Amino acid sequence: MTSPHQPGAAPPPGCPAHAAPYQQAPAQPDAQTPVKLYGPDFAADPHRIYAQLRQYGALAPVEIAPEVTAMLVTDYRAALDLLHDDQTWSKDSREWMTTVPADSPVMPMLMWRPNIFYADGPAHVRYRDVVVDSFKLVEPHELRARVHQAADSLIRRFGAHGEVDLIGDYARLIPLLMFNNLFGMPDSYSDRLIEAIAGMLDGTSPEEAAAANEAYTNYIMELVGSKKAERGPDLTSWFMDHPNALNDEELIHNIILTMGAGNEPLANLIGNALSRMLSDDRYYNTLSGGALTAHDAINEVLWNDPPLTNYSAHFPVRDVFFHGTWVRKGQLVMVSYAAANSQFDTTSLGTPGSGGGSHLAWAAGPHACPVKRHALLIATTAIERLTAWLSDIELAVDPGTLQWRNGAFHRALVALPARFTPITPDQAGATPWHNRDSSPSSSTRSEATSTGRRPASAH
Repeated sequence: MTSPHQPGAAPPPGCPAHAAPYQQAPAQPDAQTPVKLYGPDFAADPHRIYAQLRQYGALAPVEIAPEVTAMLVTDYRAALDLLHDDQTWSKDSREWMTTVPADSPVMPMLMWRPNIFYADGPAHVRYRDVVVDSFKLVEPHELRARVHQAADSLIRRFGAHGEVDLIGDYARLIPLLMFNNLFGMPDSYSDRLIEAIAGMLDGTSPEEAAAANEAYTNYIMELVGSKKAERGPDLTSWFMDHPNALNDEELIHNIILTMGAGNEPLANLIGNALSRMLSDDRYYNTLSGGALTAHDAINEVLWNDPPLTNYSAHFPVRDVFFHGTWVRKGQLVMVSYAAANSQFDTTSLGTPGSGGGSHLAWAAGPHACPVKRHALLIATTAIERLTAWLSDIELAVDPGTLQWRNGAFHRALVALPARFTPITPDQAGATPWHNRDSSPSSSTRSEATSTGRRPASAH
C-alpha cells in the first residue's frame, strides 16, 4: 500500500475509475533542497507552498532567509506534540545562533534573549507570571475604552476624505497607540515603534535588520528609563514592581518581546479580518447589521490566514526521530500554524473539518500566547468601532489585486484601500470629533442613538 507521503502509482491511461483526465503524479521532492519561505511567490500563495511541503511528510526543509534553513512542521498532530513536549524541545537558540550569519535579517526574530519566549523550565514560568499578572491589572472595560479612544483619533484623521488605506492608516496604528499607551509612553513615540517592529519583520538586508533592531532597543531603553524615574499605572511599572523581581536585562527583554508580539501580529489580525469582511459576499450586510460579525471574520483569519504564520522556534536537546524525520540536536524547527490549520476544511465558519480541534494561531502548550483574550478584545473592538462610524465602507480595488508583504513569519497585506461616505465636522454629532456625548467608555448603544447608525456589532 502506498505511503500517505509518497506519490501514488499512475493509473493506466483511460482508466474508467477516473472521470477527469489523468495527470502525472508530482515528483518526490528533493530532501536536500529547502523550499523558500520568503519572496513574492510565497507571499502571493503560501498555501500552494504548504501543499508542496506536505509531500515531505510532517516536517519539511525550508529556507527562511538566505543561508538560513530550518525544518518546518506542517502537520497538526506533530505540531501539538512538539508544542506540548518541553522535555525534548528547548527554546534556547544560543547554540543555533553560532551556525548562521550573525547579520542575517531573521536574527532579530530568532536571537536568544532572557525573556518568556526563549526560556525553559522555571525561568520561563518566572517570566510568564510577570506578563500574565501584569496584564490582569488591565480591566477589560478600560482596555475597550482605550481602543475606542485610539480608533476615534485615527478615524478623525481620514473620516472627511472618503477613502483610506485600512492597513497603513488604521490596522497598523491601532496596536501601536494601544501598546505604546499601555506601556506608559506618549503617542509621539508611536511612529518610532512601528518603523522598528516592521523593519525587524520585513528587513531584506542585514543593514536594515540591524538598524531596526537598534531602533527598537533604543525605544525600549527610553521607556524603561522614564519609568525608573517615575512609576505610573502602566505595564512597564507593573513589570518592574512584580514580586518575581526581574533584573534590568530581563525587564528590557521581556518588554521587547511583549510589545513586539503585541503589535505586528495584532495589526495583521485586524487587517486580515477587515480584508475578509470587505471582500467576502457572506459579510456583505455585516457592516450594516448582517449575520456574520467581526468575531466571525477574526475566527476565519485565525484558521486560514493567521497573522503569524510560521514561528514557535524550537531546538531539540538531543537527536530525535520525530514523526518520521530525524532532527539533529540544536537544529532549528519551526511550526507552521497556517499549514497545520489548513489540513482541515474550515469553509464552514468557525467549524473545523473532521479531525480538527482548536486552531494553532495562538500556538499551544506552555508557550501559548499568554494574553490572547486581550488581543481578541482589541481586534474585535477596533473593527466594530470602525464599521460603526463608517457603515458603508467597501474595498476600493478588486480583492484579487491585493498584495501581501514578503517574509517567512507573517501573513500581512501591503495595503487595503477602501472608500466610504465621508463624515465631516459639519454633520453635528455624526463624527467622532463632534460627538462629545460618546466618550471612549460609552456603550455601543449610545453611539447608535447619537449617530442614527446601527453599529456593525449589533444583531
